[in-house]
Amino acid sequence: MPRITVGTENDAPIEVHYEDHGSGDPVVLVHGYPLNGDSWERQERQLLAHGYRVITYDRRGFGRSSRPTVGYDYDTFAADLNDLIEALDLHDVVLVGFSMGSGEVTRYLGTYGSGRVRKAALLGAIPPFLLKTDDNPEGVDQQVFDGIKAAILEDRYAYFTDFLNNFYNVDKLMPDRISEPAWTASFQVAAGSSPFATYACVDTWLTDFRRDLAKIDVPVLVVHGTEDRILPYEATAARLPALLDDVTLVAVEEGPHNIAWTHPEEVNKALLAFLSAPVAD
Repeated sequence: MPRITVGTENDAPIEVHYEDHGSGDPVVLVHGYPLNGDSWERQERQLLAHGYRVITYDRRGFGRSSRPTVGYDYDTFAADLNDLIEALDLHDVVLVGFSMGSGEVTRYLGTYGSGRVRKAALLGAIPPFLLKTDDNPEGVDQQVFDGIKAAILEDRYAYFTDFLNNFYNVDKLMPDRISEPAWTASFQVAAGSSPFATYACVDTWLTDFRRDLAKIDVPVLVVHGTEDRILPYEATAARLPALLDDVTLVAVEEGPHNIAWTHPEEVNKALLAFLSAPVAD
């Protein structure tokens, strides 16, 4: 399996597993919590068919990557992404992040700049800032996240059941847009993730990305479901046009959080149009 080493824990290497397929302009797909790189299958197939080189990887603690007990913060996640981009010597890359992955993309651009990046796409976006504070009244109360952490500690498998039901809005969209076997496959991936990472990642959701957004100087596509129960549209995607210089916002009507799976026609159409559009000088 292709891997890169991104650090160490107690002298053991921390490795990130990645997949690299196709040729042409590179597109890096960064998955959401609590899935892995395989969750992009409905996008990867279309991107490859349209001549793109597609790179996916598993975030530390998830999928086939190492399961350390260190590095669960967006500075480290962005550093892992940077290590991958440099190891593969990617240029003119398009970064596409879903959910937690949208944070990696945003923090990467805020930290490392756009020297190697042509465009970015945020699906089911977590920026700009999820936590309610005095200067961020649109956010979510701290007690919500405290409750999530408590639920994970009590029974993370029960938590994943509830989480994935809202991830896909199964009460409305099963079986037409999310089958029971597909839901079960997501549950199995989630259950196979590191218990430590499952818990530690919750605190990262409260990262303030507003300074990172101000530094982004490439075109950005935002695609978000209007019925997202995990990252509500009004608290996230709807706020981004005021914080980005060059942004295209696509609202997927009645879309849940994981629109990449439930609404691939809309997502892929928007993504392919964005990828092929010329970049203004």
